[in-house]
Amino acid sequence: MVSAATPADAEGIAALWNVVIRDTVATFTTVEKTAVDVAGAIARQPFFVARSGGRVTGFATAFQFRGGPGYVHTLEHSIHVADDAKGRGLGRALLTRLEDHARTAGTHSLIAAISGENADGIAFHATLGYTRIARLPQVGWKFGRWHDLVLMQKFL
Repeated sequence: MVSAATPADAEGIAALWNVVIRDTVATFTTVEKTAVDVAGAIARQPFFVARSGGRVTGFATAFQFRGGPGYVHTLEHSIHVADDAKGRGLGRALLTRLEDHARTAGTHSLIAAISGENADGIAFHATLGYTRIARLPQVGWKFGRWHDLVLMQKFL
């Protein structure tokens, strides 16, 4: 169900990510990803995918929370599941696989940065043991308005 991403998954990951970028505030970026961007990320950081019928239906990745050596053991993650694949346990499987990988690599904690409007994302992370540690008001700008960012953390 979940496996390590390869460069062959880059196009499918970009397609899924770009729907999120274009249509939601689950991410505050407005710059779409290319397959080249994603392939580069796959080479640099842990990336896991779920597939169904040859199509990427979800992905999870992690990257250093902030720059500098003092943050090397804290990662922020990004996880997205296609709308038509939600409710099947893919998100849980993806994040569990990412957490296992991070734990084995010596990561101390994972950070989830979630749009304040994404109640489902906040509830999902809480179910998996993430604790809300902060709400940063009006730090993201998208679709002509300000958005809050909720930070959640899990110690591994």
